Amino acid sequence: MEKTTHYIENEHLKIGVLETGAELCSILNKKSRREHIWQANPDVWGSHAPNLFPIIGMLKGGEYQFEGATYSLPKHGIIRHNDQIRLKERTEDQIVFELLYSEETLKMYPFKFAFRIYFILKEKQLEVKHHVINLDEKPLYFSLGGHPAFNILYSESERIEDYSLQFDQKLNLTTEILDENGLLGEKEEVILKNEHNLQLRPDLFDKDALIFRSITSKKVELHSKTEGAILGLEFEDFKDLGIWAKPNASYVCIEPWLGYTDLADSNKNFKEKAGNEVLNANDDFKASYQIRIY
Repeated sequence: MEKTTHYIENEHLKIGVLETGAELCSILNKKSRREHIWQANPDVWGSHAPNLFPIIGMLKGGEYQFEGATYSLPKHGIIRHNDQIRLKERTEDQIVFELLYSEETLKMYPFKFAFRIYFILKEKQLEVKHHVINLDEKPLYFSLGGHPAFNILYSESERIEDYSLQFDQKLNLTTEILDENGLLGEKEEVILKNEHNLQLRPDLFDKDALIFRSITSKKVELHSKTEGAILGLEFEDFKDLGIWAKPNASYVCIEPWLGYTDLADSNKNFKEKAGNEVLNANDDFKASYQIRIY
């Protein structure tokens, strides 16, 4: 069955968002006719830009405990691929989707919540704003993140090495290596030493995603050797950052996160899950990132 896609546009950009999963599926530059979002080739990676809530990555053993009961959640949580998300509002420059808790979500995630996500277009910038509302009488525990995949390799003559990610400051970056279960262990690898330029290469993600907890930079740009800066992503509201692609793929994911996959030594207690946010009863939380096309 064909998925419903909602669009907004202005003189610069046309934005497409799938209703299923409220997933950004297109940023089309109307002047250059360039599509900036990966088109979800199922032979490589069949997603565009999943929304991650209330977990990022994997749970240890695929489960967690909360107040004496055991629950399971799929990788990246309950928004991704979810066909219960509904369009809440659409104007000329904004699309808003919402998922409300249900009997089905309570079986996996025992909290009453509303998850809203806004796609707001202004000139050459798309803001992706998340709004989590705790409708419960107890604190709500969650992680939250984006997973947008941006196209590279626009011509047959280009190579992955012709692209780089440039941060807005020099950084010492160390990634923690995921184990065979997709959990964070004790192994680390130095990625940058007082540098701001992360060169893409075919083997960069052979050990899975690069995970930078508590990264000080809050802006990164995708550059090509021939064109310079192509787009930028700013993530002031997010503490952590993931960078990922399938090996040799013609895209790169730039992923602003609040939280990360489970630690290998996790005790599975959701109240103590590393990286989680805590939202008090009847309170709400907002976090945005911005994609700017150059």
